[in-house]
Amino acid sequence: MSDAPHIPVLLDEVIAVLAPRPGMTIVDATFGAGGYSTALLEAGARVHAFDRDPDAIAAGQALVARYEGRLTLYAARFSAMREELAAAGVPQVDAVVMDIGVSSMQLDRGARGFAFMHDGPLDMRMSQAGESAADFLNTADEEAIADVLYRYGEERQSRRVARAIVAARPLATTGDLARVVRRALGHKPHDRKDPATRTFQAVRIHVNDELGELEAGLAAAEALLAEGGVLAVVSFHSLEDRIVKHFFKSASGAGRAVSRHLPGEIPGPAPTFTRVSKAIRPSEAEIARNPRARSSTLRHAIRTGAPARSIAA
Repeated sequence: MSDAPHIPVLLDEVIAVLAPRPGMTIVDATFGAGGYSTALLEAGARVHAFDRDPDAIAAGQALVARYEGRLTLYAARFSAMREELAAAGVPQVDAVVMDIGVSSMQLDRGARGFAFMHDGPLDMRMSQAGESAADFLNTADEEAIADVLYRYGEERQSRRVARAIVAARPLATTGDLARVVRRALGHKPHDRKDPATRTFQAVRIHVNDELGELEAGLAAAEALLAEGGVLAVVSFHSLEDRIVKHFFKSASGAGRAVSRHLPGEIPGPAPTFTRVSKAIRPSEAEIARNPRARSSTLRHAIRTGAPARSIAA
């Protein structure tokens, strides 16, 4: 896995936050090419790693063999981490790390259909199962497509793009989709950002339910972490970071106001996280080594002893 075409972002910062050591049990919720898992295993920790992409699970078997029982891989969504680990006899863990979004291996392989840099089938499915991007774009009505582009791609001209997509159907390849979007929005070779970028992001997020998965995964991590455990989350765009930031704000009780004029008011649940960090971003040196790190943001916090809100509810 060391020569896999994926460089884990903010690795030094994540390892510093998690402080792995022998005896610790840590969940790598987004295994990918195993970058975080390898660093955690090298520090002596026991790692339970999740990935819904069967390619990642298959490639990770070499690491399983190398670390002789200290790495267990789960071919599952990270939102199921609590149930999967309970079935494995692991009721609590000392840390959870999540690296949200698409991996370099997925982006760089044209056959997976995640990006327009390589022409390939219009797929975008992380799990390689279920509805593909082509299925959605070729069957959904114009309003549904426009809603996805606006909500998940923050595409201001979503209706124009959706109308162009419907008119051009059927779409079969990433090149087909990119050309339709570029024609709809106008594209010059010297433009700093390809106008198709927002559409590809939106469709990918929709097909994989990435934001719903993130919300469910954060709740699962809250329920799984032992008191004093660390939750560290790396996100790559504002939609993800907004969810993570709101989760930590709500879980830590930040901004919760209780009026002294309402003595009968019932206080909210006890905070489940404390010592919430500010946003941590990559150094210029890291960005120079790995340009894809530029948009990454790390946030982390410490689990309190309060019952998880999903359990308390």
